[in-house]
Amino acid sequence: MIILTGDTLTLNDLKQVVRDREEVAPGSEAIKRVEETREAVEAIVSNGKIIYGINTGFGKLSDVKIASEDVEILQKNLILSHACGVGDPFSEEVSRAMLLLRANALLKGYSGVRKELVDKLIEFINKGIHPVIPSQGSLGASGDLAPLAHLALALMGEGEVFYSGRREPAGKVLTATNTDPVILKAKEGLALINGTQAMAAAGALAYLDAEEAAEQADYISAMTMEGLQGIIDAFDEDIHLARGHEEQIEVARRMRNYLHGSKLVTRQGDLRVQDAYSLRCIPQVHGASRQTLAYVKKVLETEMNAATDNPLIFEKGGKILSGGNFHGQPVALAMDYLGIAVAEIGNISERRIERLVNPQLNDLPPFLSPQPGLESGAMIMQYVAASLVSENKTLAHPASVDSIPSSGNQEDHVSMGTIAARHGAQIVKNTRRVLAIEMICAMQAAEIRGKVKMGGTTRMLWEEGRKIVPSITKDRVFSEDIERLTIWLEKEQWKMKE
Repeated sequence: MIILTGDTLTLNDLKQVVRDREEVAPGSEAIKRVEETREAVEAIVSNGKIIYGINTGFGKLSDVKIASEDVEILQKNLILSHACGVGDPFSEEVSRAMLLLRANALLKGYSGVRKELVDKLIEFINKGIHPVIPSQGSLGASGDLAPLAHLALALMGEGEVFYSGRREPAGKVLTATNTDPVILKAKEGLALINGTQAMAAAGALAYLDAEEAAEQADYISAMTMEGLQGIIDAFDEDIHLARGHEEQIEVARRMRNYLHGSKLVTRQGDLRVQDAYSLRCIPQVHGASRQTLAYVKKVLETEMNAATDNPLIFEKGGKILSGGNFHGQPVALAMDYLGIAVAEIGNISERRIERLVNPQLNDLPPFLSPQPGLESGAMIMQYVAASLVSENKTLAHPASVDSIPSSGNQEDHVSMGTIAARHGAQIVKNTRRVLAIEMICAMQAAEIRGKVKMGGTTRMLWEEGRKIVPSITKDRVFSEDIERLTIWLEKEQWKMKE
């Protein structure tokens, strides 16, 4: 059970809830804060004091006063009008993460919602009811308005949800699971959609996958070193201490450990003095990407525990302030940075693939083929890797440098953070496939060199990989191998002991 306090949610907690289906519950102190600020909202409604989003219109219509008897209609209309997302839906994982992050944000106690609304979000999580949320349509500045409106629709018993592997009308599923739809009260519609939870949810899951891909890149590149008889001296600790970047030093240490005992790697001068950069600079490149991911993790965990509503209620209603915490700029920049960092892991992996298959760059059979000429072997696998990394280069163009004014120019600078998160997630998926291709080629090359000469860790990785993808003894449909190994890499079975 994960207890939500509004302040302590971690990426590991999110992983447990979203991927391991751990249940959640609200913390008692957090509920107390929610109830105190709700009292302040109800007092505002009863005394007629004008506060944005409680008894006014929204965006450019914020100067329009709403009568007290219409405040509930106002909130419902807000959700209906803003639920205009388009495109394929986010995955169930992203939808579940959005429910989690929205509940956690409301539990900070600055939003003025009822405890019942938080309970409804948590009920959806614990029952596995996941709103169908279109992935396109957010500018990432007034919050993820369109995606979060679709989340709110499901709470109201409208729209669609994923449940037990099916996509069905929300009302039908709520009835079948004895789940009452929520009726939004003053400010609650705005509190649900003012926030960065779509970009943060998609970004958090992309980060978790990117972190694993970075680890896998180290393992797989160590086996490539063996397949190409790489020079292990490039990973000597003194080289990396001389530069001082912690992540670079750590990658070099891991490479030394993975290659410990290997008789396939060489020393400088044995076969050549220096390797190409894609081998020699593995710690520098992988380390820089890990350095970036450390920054992304910090931003995400801060945002996961942030109040991103507007207005925010402080001092038990004594101070109510309109601001811009819904603006997704911190996440947008971090997601663009994540995409670039992971794209580079893919870029250097593809260059290692080229060195494994190109007979002009090694002394292995051309394209690792058992019968070069009659059979093409891994030739087109390199084409696929090149295509994926080229697509990544396009996706890695920063989304955050773009902005289009909206809401009658009231919202005149936006983050495009949700686009950045979506692109980052796709880059991770593409890179994972590139790494799968490198692993297929590295296993084949190491096998040709002599698997008995491999290091203990790389030999273990080779043995596990061979359970998924057999040796290349003749041409076959390699697409199936790539997909099977990619799925294996997405699971946790790939992890080896150093």
